[in-house]
Amino acid sequence: MGTVFSLDVRGGRPDEVRAAVEEAVAGLRRVDEVFSTYRDDSQVSRLARGELRVEECDPEVAEVLELAAEAERVSEGWFSPRYRGRLDPTGIVKGWATERAARRLAAAGASGVNVNGGGDVQLLGAPGTGRPWRVGVSDPLRPGGLAAVVSATGADELAVATSGTTERGDHIVDPRTGRSAVTDLLAVTVVAPRLTWADCWATAAFAMGSRQGLAWLESLPGVEGLLITAGDEVRCTAGLAARLG
Repeated sequence: MGTVFSLDVRGGRPDEVRAAVEEAVAGLRRVDEVFSTYRDDSQVSRLARGELRVEECDPEVAEVLELAAEAERVSEGWFSPRYRGRLDPTGIVKGWATERAARRLAAAGASGVNVNGGGDVQLLGAPGTGRPWRVGVSDPLRPGGLAAVVSATGADELAVATSGTTERGDHIVDPRTGRSAVTDLLAVTVVAPRLTWADCWATAAFAMGSRQGLAWLESLPGVEGLLITAGDEVRCTAGLAARLG
């Protein structure tokens, strides 16, 4: 997946949690082996070249492609599991893999789980009694600064995902043209219960641009967004304020 993962796990029986951490890490490595578009021998690369059928791949490949098709449907095509005409589910894999790792840890008895995959975060439970998880949102116009801080107060599960051009350049494609998305945005942060969807929705909203992207995020139940334009304008969904602090 070409990124760094970090895990913060609280509570639970140490031996069971330790085993779950090892399993989660092994699972992330396996995801990279199966889904990497940079590896010629990965199942996704071979699938894209027509050397494999979906039925011949690990079951997770069919699962991810089905989720990607759902994301494409909900976003009316603004999210796509293809990159410049070639199969590439990268836009959903990282969020899905991060969320899956977090749920494995929670299932092992951890009372608080924070899994960060390249800056996108899945939170489950809490780090301590009366203490919520808090996630800083980077300000793309002020290196080292924060545009907001998201709090998981009152939520059993919360995810925060950001798409933009600040760190990776123009990597988000407009599915209608097959070229880099040209919008007025620098970054879109989405807050939702599940990182699988938060990651997809941030990418889709960025490709849409600030006006259409904001209106679309407002229409999604349980989803909030923060959009920062190149003109240093911050636009937020109506319910985002309740998640800040």
